[in-house]
Amino acid sequence: MTRQVDQIERMQQQAENIFRAALKAVDPIEAVLRYVHTVDGALQVGERRFRFKDYDRILVVGAGKAGAPMARALEDLLGDRISDGVIVVKEGHGLPLQHVRIHEAGHPVPDERGIRGAEDILSLVSEAGQRDLVLCVISGGGSALLVAPAEGVTLEDKQEVTRLLLACGADIQEINTVRKHLSRAKGGWLARFAHPATVVTLILSDVIGDDLNVIGSGPTVPDPSTFADAEGVFKKYDIWQRVPSSVKDRFQKGLKGDIQDTPKSGDIAFQRCYAELVGTNIQALTAASKEAEKLGYQPLILSSTVEGEAREVAKVLTAIAKEVRSSGNPLPPPACVLCGGETTVTLLGDGKGGRNQEFALAAALIIDGMDNVVVLSGGTDGTDGPTDAAGAIADGTTVTRAGAKGLDPLNYLRNNDSYHFLQALGDLVITGPTRTNVMDVYMVLVG
Repeated sequence: MTRQVDQIERMQQQAENIFRAALKAVDPIEAVLRYVHTVDGALQVGERRFRFKDYDRILVVGAGKAGAPMARALEDLLGDRISDGVIVVKEGHGLPLQHVRIHEAGHPVPDERGIRGAEDILSLVSEAGQRDLVLCVISGGGSALLVAPAEGVTLEDKQEVTRLLLACGADIQEINTVRKHLSRAKGGWLARFAHPATVVTLILSDVIGDDLNVIGSGPTVPDPSTFADAEGVFKKYDIWQRVPSSVKDRFQKGLKGDIQDTPKSGDIAFQRCYAELVGTNIQALTAASKEAEKLGYQPLILSSTVEGEAREVAKVLTAIAKEVRSSGNPLPPPACVLCGGETTVTLLGDGKGGRNQEFALAAALIIDGMDNVVVLSGGTDGTDGPTDAAGAIADGTTVTRAGAKGLDPLNYLRNNDSYHFLQALGDLVITGPTRTNVMDVYMVLVG
């Protein structure tokens, strides 16, 4: 028994090591500097060059959990060439910067600080001219942080809409479709404010498929979604009747054409706009795979586009663990099966937790009694839901250990109270703010 406990503890530590390798691979400073360089009197971003002599000013703006380190990378590269800058980051995610002002604000529910930050950004870029270069850094969380309510919509209205969408299980694409139609900054509107300046956006992706118009709600790229799409999200989840009246009024005017929709492809605002994807979930999974191999596991990356209810996705990954153990497929043990993406949770209880903790708790019930099987689910941003945990670990002894403490895992799962269950067992994964965000990493180790 002691040997088995030692083995499980060793595998738990290995799982955390693999997860941290994934985080290191998407460090925002390194991510930016992989794609952005200074060469022969120019700024090279990917395959494009922007000659310094063509611009009078370089401005840095942006929003997201990774905003501060992304801006620091640009300061390290450009120094005093940066004339001014403003970014909005999640509370506790700031860093000391010399040329760029930082606003810390609420996330995932927007607050007044986000409004002040967004107005500061819009004021700065609206003064930009044709000989200005605007560098925009966008990462996960940018939607909630870049708060510029559309005319007739209040902050309280946006807060209520955000809560409704989070509670009903809407995915990030759906949430951001709505957000873009309640904003003066998202959905391409920031590009409108910055026109005719040159705008180069550096993007760290936190969405399935790395769709640029969804990440941070695409403030500088064309938006293909419409008021009808946004209204459809409310009706899909049967929450239209609970939406604030000001939001209903705006959508009805938009559907009639009385309010202009978000800027689309071909709009003059995007003539001098360019975007570069600098960090993705597959990069994190690739690094995790390499670390697992170093630790003696045979790694397999299944997908970086996982979505769906957390507890349902947990069933799939744990089923694969059972197959590895019973038949050696899709690969024989010792194995490390990896996935990435972003699940959702439909709140039915009043407990505390997040999608990764719910994933781990659901997995624990399925792998109960299995020897040398460890599951880890972690958010790369270091924050899972409204908690201080990035995620959690489960293994074949989790349910037994819970029983010894008088904890019923099924009741905790029903109440969406994964945090308190896993906290009591010491199975939370705590990283603190990572200042990056490329969705979640899910893994199962079969020893």
